[in-house]
Amino acid sequence: MLESIIWILLMGFFVGQIARRLRVPALVGMALVGVVLGPHVGNVIAPEVLGAADSLRVIAVMVILMKAGLGLDREKLAQQGTVALRLGFFPGACEAIAIAFASMWLLEFDFATGLLLGCIIGAESPAVIVPGMLRLKSLGWGVKKGIPDAILTGSALSDVLLLLVFSLLVAFLSQTAATGISLPGGLTLTPLQLLPLQIILQISLGVLLGWFAAHLLVSLLANQNWTQNAVQDALVAAGFALLLVVMAEDFPVFSGYLAVMMTGFFMIEIDAPLARRLRSGFDSLWVVAEIILFVLLGASIQLDVLGNTFLIGLAVLAIGLLIGRSIGWYLSTLGSNWTWKERLFLLPGNSAKATVQAAIGAIPLALGIDGGETILALAALSILVTAPLGAWSTPLFAPKLLERGEVDPTKVSVSRRIVLLAAVDTSALATQVLRKAAELARRSDAEVVVLHVIRIDDPEGSEQLSHQARRILADIRYRFVIANGSVSEEIIRTAQDNDVAEIVIGKRGHRPLDEVLVGSVSQAVLESSAIPVLVVEDELASSHN
Repeated sequence: MLESIIWILLMGFFVGQIARRLRVPALVGMALVGVVLGPHVGNVIAPEVLGAADSLRVIAVMVILMKAGLGLDREKLAQQGTVALRLGFFPGACEAIAIAFASMWLLEFDFATGLLLGCIIGAESPAVIVPGMLRLKSLGWGVKKGIPDAILTGSALSDVLLLLVFSLLVAFLSQTAATGISLPGGLTLTPLQLLPLQIILQISLGVLLGWFAAHLLVSLLANQNWTQNAVQDALVAAGFALLLVVMAEDFPVFSGYLAVMMTGFFMIEIDAPLARRLRSGFDSLWVVAEIILFVLLGASIQLDVLGNTFLIGLAVLAIGLLIGRSIGWYLSTLGSNWTWKERLFLLPGNSAKATVQAAIGAIPLALGIDGGETILALAALSILVTAPLGAWSTPLFAPKLLERGEVDPTKVSVSRRIVLLAAVDTSALATQVLRKAAELARRSDAEVVVLHVIRIDDPEGSEQLSHQARRILADIRYRFVIANGSVSEEIIRTAQDNDVAEIVIGKRGHRPLDEVLVGSVSQAVLESSAIPVLVVEDELASSHN
């Protein structure tokens, strides 16, 4: 079992990175690792790990849905509220119906079995869509109109609808008892008549439990201070989120995944600083969860059942996507302020299949439903085709179809390589400048450029400064740069060339800054630099003062 975990983590990571360097989504490489290591090819993964695959996938999906909730923007959702709701119902429902009719024609299914297949294939994959939309938000694509937020919310609602219809059809086709509810007066509601009530109940209770969980977490983590660091915050929040998912399986009256997403959403509104810390923690959890999710997803794909239905399966998928889902997208954005390019973006951004299909694709076969093997084959085919295609096309077409807006760092993690510039000379003040730069770098995991401009009156000392930098910045990535010329001009030029976030420079003397630095290097940098400048005062001079 431990060997299997090592294979999954190491091969999943490195093959994913190879795929990324080849400009292919990392999940494609991870899924290929799963296929190679899985029981249908290499048979390397231990049965114990494969047996726990469903639970591990649930944990991974919980992590990504919590990330999605912590990235939602209430203002943008209010702006696109009706579109988000319609995206939760029309695309998935229209695709399921189109697949039902296509399977009656191409696979000779009856309508109920075809609709069962449509519910499986029509469900959207949070594991593919959520990371893609969060990345677009971090880059600013579509954020002005809240397009990523609308897609994220609609995707979660769509899965609630299709999974409810799926469970109803499974009970009907497997001849499992599915009783209705008897009301006073002798009136009985059938399971089909109860479906709208179930959908409303699943959504409303999911939102309510998310609100309650968010308040409970804020009370425990922020108000009562049960935790001491961001790692513990993320651990406790992940435990509560997973509890919501498990409760939903035991008491299927609410959507556990929607409750998790709403927990993150409400936490932004209640305590934004805590939400920011959790966002960072769940970003770290996703690094591991992503590898496990997609490697095990690849391992679950049964390649041996694809052969006989490959071409017909592609035709069914194409009809569902290009006809059914396209009609749903049109109805969802009708009357909105979306341009035709933004509507067209829904094709790559809102159509990926993966986790739901892997979770429920084999259920009809296990229950002995006619056509179960074909349903499993098409579920596997939908993963192989749409997951890599969606992950690849989303970042490719976003710049071509969406408008770029300002990124809101309070709603999404913005990944940026942080570089600091420490400008030093051969005076004793260099040690203090290097220590301050080291302190800032450790806080933000930044790199440091140490710049020494050789002056005509002091040509020596570079070697001593290099030794100081090596000692003080021993645990920090840094570069030691030597330059000639005007000191202030070289500082500003080097800062611009390296895209630094902040310049750290020293100040001699104990007089006020505006008196001592007139005409000095520090004053020239302060007046000329568009980059923030931190001035470190001479500690010895300050103590004498």
